[in-house]
Amino acid sequence: MAKEKVKFTGALGDNLSARLNWPDDVEPDDVRAWVLFAHGFTIGKDFKPVRTIANTLVDAGFGVLRFDFTGLGESRGNFSDTNFSSNVKDILAAAAYLRHHQKAPAILIGHSFGGTAALMATKNIPECKTVATIGSPCDTKHIVCQFADRIEEIEREGEAEVLLAGRPFVIKEQFLQDVANQDMEAVIANLGRALMIFHSPQDKIVSIKNAGHIFTRAKHPKSFVSLDKADHLLLNNPLDASYVARVLSAWARRYI
Repeated sequence: MAKEKVKFTGALGDNLSARLNWPDDVEPDDVRAWVLFAHGFTIGKDFKPVRTIANTLVDAGFGVLRFDFTGLGESRGNFSDTNFSSNVKDILAAAAYLRHHQKAPAILIGHSFGGTAALMATKNIPECKTVATIGSPCDTKHIVCQFADRIEEIEREGEAEVLLAGRPFVIKEQFLQDVANQDMEAVIANLGRALMIFHSPQDKIVSIKNAGHIFTRAKHPKSFVSLDKADHLLLNNPLDASYVARVLSAWARRYI
């Protein structure tokens, strides 16, 4: 496949690192459609399942842009200054980069908290035809459960260091305030795009009840695929990530 490492300016003014991939037998303008991938909370664009999904979509004729949110991976900036709203704006900045340099994304994919942000961002990407979530929370408050034991300290001190996926991150009070003021119910109900929900019944990080809630609130066209026996990060079985991409590829073609 053809590939290019690029940068664009994110929500907080920092350079964000991204990768473009497309089939090497076509020009970037001639790909089936461009896909924008938003990774999960605290991981990054080079996380193995993210790469697998992107590469499988490229094999199916799509172009893919995946990027690191502000303060993560190879992107610049301070993670502690970010929040859900800045993540959404990072996605919009990535979409603007594609729109200017290739074509605007017809497909948005988000894993975990990145999927929730993708749902929010979709309304501001008019060229987007479809959006897919993978193990995503139905509301922004869910993420706070990962550091519920530190909330009192964050509110008292203004910030606290928490462990997320085994790594230390500083969470500030502004993050709590931001996630508490998002109306995902209205966003999901008024999505106005074809929606695909991937979720594992065995997900121990984000309960499958979240998928049920998203599916119930969303209007048609909407679809759900159960990732039976998969873990939240799609790491236990390397075939899970490629399965997601193959199903998504077949489904999305109906709308693009």
